[in-house]
Amino acid sequence: MTETRITSLDVARLAGVSQSAVSRVFTPGASASKKTVDKVRKAAEELGYRPNFLARAMVSGKSRIIGLVVAYLENYFYPEALEKLSNALQREGYHVLVFMASQKAGNIDDVVDEMLDYQVDGIVFASVAMSSDIAERCQNAGVPVVQFNRYEDRKGIAAVTSDNFGGGRKVAEFLLAGGHERIGYIAGWEGASTQRDREAGFLDGLNSKRRALFARGVGSYDVEQARTAARAMFDVSAERRPDALFVANDHMAFHVMDVIRHELGLSIPGDVSVVGFDDVPPAAWLSYNLTTVRQRANLMVEETVKALLSHIENLDIAMDQKTAIEAPLIVRGSARIPEGWTET
Repeated sequence: MTETRITSLDVARLAGVSQSAVSRVFTPGASASKKTVDKVRKAAEELGYRPNFLARAMVSGKSRIIGLVVAYLENYFYPEALEKLSNALQREGYHVLVFMASQKAGNIDDVVDEMLDYQVDGIVFASVAMSSDIAERCQNAGVPVVQFNRYEDRKGIAAVTSDNFGGGRKVAEFLLAGGHERIGYIAGWEGASTQRDREAGFLDGLNSKRRALFARGVGSYDVEQARTAARAMFDVSAERRPDALFVANDHMAFHVMDVIRHELGLSIPGDVSVVGFDDVPPAAWLSYNLTTVRQRANLMVEETVKALLSHIENLDIAMDQKTAIEAPLIVRGSARIPEGWTET
């Protein structure tokens, strides 16, 4: 026996209201009296009615759905930041549809096609590399795009990041003030704007004091590659290894610290100072006590939601703004603290 699908008309009849009143009750931001809301929701519960948001999107052109594309969840920063982003969008009456994608632009085109099939009102790309025509395809579909913790120089795309350049420069200034002579760096994935800007700021800080980078490895934001880079950099004689190290994110820095301490038997910060970037929760654990640059996730989320919703409400506004949130250096015990140090 085939069950009959409950419709909004059935709810309206049971609640003793119009069908348009039922629609208003289930439309975020629409106006309905408390009495009407209570009657409609009671009738809907009795009947087991669930509104069909996708069908409504086909009629109204608005699904109240935001597509969120994620590529890199191993780093503690992303689950926390994406939870904040999802909660913020939900408070604005939007549903969040999460899509997983390759970090290096492999399947982004397919993911975008699927999101557009869902009639999403906007898309947030969280640290995802994009192909050159994605912005144009989304613009043609009337769907605004914001990049979170990544930016690319393309028209029609807003981006919200930390001030990665400024954060990298602060690390260099801190390590130089600590009297370090042999300063190394372990890079993230070299296709990422976060990596490029952090390293550029770091080198700028070194160059301002006429100092050169002593050693460089590549971790590609991957823990095994970071561990391999650390072994190559530190499993050498004392005069050939760095006495300070900037690692492009905390996720790699934890594993680098484990190699330095537990595989090679070196002391942190006695033999080498280590600084990371992100300030994820484990950075404050006593086992790491990591000096690091903080990404201010709350402010980043706030700016991302503001940019996305302003464009959804007015598709004619320019969508090219790049917002960089100031990133403070958080000093803990993994690096030598300069005498009288205060952050500038």
